[in-house]
Amino acid sequence: MGKIKVLDEQLANQIAAGEVVERPSSVVKELVENAIDAGSTTIDVQVEEGGLTLIRVTDDGSGIDPEDLETAFQRHATSKLLTSKDLFRIASLGFRGEALPSIAAVARIECVSSAGADGLGKRLAIEGGAVRSFDNANAPQGTDMTVRDLFYNTPARLKYMKSIQTELGHISDYMNRLALAHPGIVFTLKHNGNTLLRTLGNGDRLQVIAAVYGTNTAKGMIPVAGDHPDYQLLGFVSKPELTKANRNGITAIVNGRYIRSFAINQAILQAYHTLLPINRYPMAVLEIGMHPGLVDVNVHPSKMEVRFSKEPELKSFIEETLRAALGGRVHIPSGVPQERSKPVMVQERISFHQPEPEFPPFSRTADERPAG
Repeated sequence: MGKIKVLDEQLANQIAAGEVVERPSSVVKELVENAIDAGSTTIDVQVEEGGLTLIRVTDDGSGIDPEDLETAFQRHATSKLLTSKDLFRIASLGFRGEALPSIAAVARIECVSSAGADGLGKRLAIEGGAVRSFDNANAPQGTDMTVRDLFYNTPARLKYMKSIQTELGHISDYMNRLALAHPGIVFTLKHNGNTLLRTLGNGDRLQVIAAVYGTNTAKGMIPVAGDHPDYQLLGFVSKPELTKANRNGITAIVNGRYIRSFAINQAILQAYHTLLPINRYPMAVLEIGMHPGLVDVNVHPSKMEVRFSKEPELKSFIEETLRAALGGRVHIPSGVPQERSKPVMVQERISFHQPEPEFPPFSRTADERPAG
């Protein structure tokens, strides 16, 4: 009797979830990226207990057609790829068709979506990968995705989750990166009812930097812009006196996708050269536009690792553009004091010679005079 068998669909989805759904922030990432791909202008994210109890993502995007709602939760179901050629010109954030079924396999999901402005939509409830209900619902155009009790049916996975603050930190970090990558979208992040992030969505990236890092940081940023036959670069870098102890202040965005790239980080550091103190790193928010064929995003399930077909040219372009932005500016305060219109304080002259005490004139009495 043969030993090799095909895994049942539910078990296969749970295994796939191990690759896609690493922690609560992975769920937030996938759902928010879907909302961005749907053309949303407002995205609200609510989480409770670090995302383990509740993750709710509400958007005003195009929504999901009623006949597509159940299909969207099947493995490898996607509207973003039609042929194999599309794999080499990916312009969307999501494309694998694995996010929704992977999340549904390890959580309780309720999805309410409407693809029109008539207020008519559908509500789909899935628990552990199995459909529980599929009903009509009144809903505005867009999608409301609610994920409860993440990893409730995979206790081994739940056991190795970090503290609530750690998981919330991962969620906040990625939401901040997405807000920096898409300044034209209104983002809101709430945890247990407390607002952690709110952006205006007016397209001003500097205002998003102020919302994420603070006003003082935004004031210390230098605008960057450059053009290349293959690339376009826009963004901000910090003045050399504004540094961090690690590289977490660097946000690299390629075609709207936040990525991690050692090559881009090295180009940024080489542009500063000797302007940075030892073991200190700059802050940067750089958006790089290029033809989708010049970057391969199909490298890792998280879609945050990419490969560039012309990496040396890209590094040189970034380094030269940043050096041009940093050059010609006086970054180190001058040590020569400026002239003042009048002295602030006049120092009195101090004499270090102590005069001898004065005595009254000396006069002898008649008895003390010498005899003549």
